[in-house]
Amino acid sequence: MSDLTSKIIGVGGYLPDKIITNFDLEKIVDTTDEWIKTRTGITKRQIAENQTTSDLAIEAIKDAINNANIDKNDIDLIICATTTPDLTFPSTACIIQNKLGIEKNIIAFDIQAVCCGFVYALSVANDIIKSGKIKTAIVVGAEKMSSLIDWKDRTTCVLFGDGAGAIVLQSTNEENTGIIDTELYANGNYIDMLKTSGGTSTNQVAGNILMDGKAVFKHAVEKMSSSIQNIVKNNNLTLEDIDFIIPHQANYRILSMVAEKLNIQNEKFIITIDKHANTSSASIPLALNEAIKQNKIKKGDLLIFEALGAGFTWGSVLVRW
Repeated sequence: MSDLTSKIIGVGGYLPDKIITNFDLEKIVDTTDEWIKTRTGITKRQIAENQTTSDLAIEAIKDAINNANIDKNDIDLIICATTTPDLTFPSTACIIQNKLGIEKNIIAFDIQAVCCGFVYALSVANDIIKSGKIKTAIVVGAEKMSSLIDWKDRTTCVLFGDGAGAIVLQSTNEENTGIIDTELYANGNYIDMLKTSGGTSTNQVAGNILMDGKAVFKHAVEKMSSSIQNIVKNNNLTLEDIDFIIPHQANYRILSMVAEKLNIQNEKFIITIDKHANTSSASIPLALNEAIKQNKIKKGDLLIFEALGAGFTWGSVLVRW
């Protein structure tokens, strides 16, 4: 069992149809296209109207299953990373299982680490596969962030979008491939810097996003940079060995600062925030899906997925493609 690892064999993504550009936001809040682009790099975002988070997830998963060339009944585990679940309970993962029509008994649960949710979920799925108890897993990051947005708050409403990205993860004995290492961190001392104004046991409402933008920016640069450095060092690699970094798409300036701090060429970063905005846990798999469709990633490439989310939660995943 100890020789097992997990390999990504399929990737999929989905974005809802409705597009809201920066020019659209100019009509409803005191902002401008130039202001948004200069500070975030975002030009548009896509918003789900008559869809739930599980609806978005299902489309991304179907895409990933098709690209992996497996049957849905091969799936042994579904982990959904989300901060916008369909219901307080049951888990969105169980709702996804039902909508996929998987009737056999599997493992299904949600992970809530906000923007770092996909990194957390991938780490957990990898550990379960390595235990030898299952063979094939779906890890999906799916978010309807528009349900948490106060459209009158120009500091947050310009930042977020809806979407889902999914991967199929499968056990393998193949050497020098798949997930090499994962590193997860959290520090609850920073909870007030990024949170919602509501919750089930607080006031029985989901609430809106509240953010101290300058503080989040500072911590994101610092913690994302250190996470990349740590996972590289701990695996006896250098930053020059890494072919691509696929980060959480929070803010273009954050990613530029990370690149500058680590002295990494900007070309090594896969960037999709201009088209998708911040889709929270969906952003890394959506960016990975874009890179694959553009044939940027090739077999043997070394990748790092890395993110920071509210909590704060942060971490990295090192992958040999």
